[in-house]
Amino acid sequence: MIQINHPMPEGELQERKNGEVTTHNTLSLFSDKKVVLFAVPGAFTPTCSEAHLPGYVVNADEFKAKGIDQIICLSVNDAFVMSAWGEAQNAENITLLADGDGSYTQKLGLDMPTGAFGGIRSQRYAMVIDDGVVTQLFVEKPKEFSVSTAENVLANL
Repeated sequence: MIQINHPMPEGELQERKNGEVTTHNTLSLFSDKKVVLFAVPGAFTPTCSEAHLPGYVVNADEFKAKGIDQIICLSVNDAFVMSAWGEAQNAENITLLADGDGSYTQKLGLDMPTGAFGGIRSQRYAMVIDDGVVTQLFVEKPKEFSVSTAENVLANL
């Protein structure tokens, strides 16, 4: 699993914006800025839709005030699902990225098997990345939701 003070691995993530799908190289995505990246097991799932993403949506201005340049939500879903979820959640200040095949999540070592639910998904976590290096990491224990909340990450900035 990725650790504090480790560089983010190189990979590609997709975003659908204005009807177009763009592929982002993670080295460029995390370079020269301070990013909060949080990941959810799946878009449109209960905890993700009712608490995790909404916490970051509501607190986006507070993150900016604390020096965060970008908030990114990552999930092992496709870019179309992530875009629709972002629209449904009014997540206009959050970048919703897709790791369609889970390969980037696996590089991070933060994947989990979910069997019939969806195969490989992401564990629930949040991290702070400064110029491509992880400076803080908050990984949830299975079936918990406390350390990766927007409020907890804000309290640790």
